[in-house]
Amino acid sequence: MRNFKDFAIWKRSFELVDAVYQQSENLPNDEKFGLTSQIRRCAVSIPSNIAEGCSRRTDKEFARFLEIAIGSSFELETQLLIALRRNMLEKEKMEPILDELNQVQKMINAFYSKLKGSF
Repeated sequence: MRNFKDFAIWKRSFELVDAVYQQSENLPNDEKFGLTSQIRRCAVSIPSNIAEGCSRRTDKEFARFLEIAIGSSFELETQLLIALRRNMLEKEKMEPILDELNQVQKMINAFYSKLKGSF
């Protein structure tokens, strides 16, 4: 069993959750049960799936949870872009978050490729 807290992809995605929560506080109140909730769930899903994957016995099982994490990351990116397009969030504040999200996506993809090469 792997310790998820030792993985850079978990650490960075965990920090990303804080940034997403902070910025999502600025979404309109009428989005509380819509976009705000969905954005937060996606953000939380990324490190959560990495952590759950670490508990799996095989690289193949771990890789499956990385697939879920990357899917959540693209879902999160889409929702953030929707909020930007609708002028619900400030572009200047979201650009660093989107940049970090893209870095996390690249890290997950690279790790996934490495794991996939072992089975």
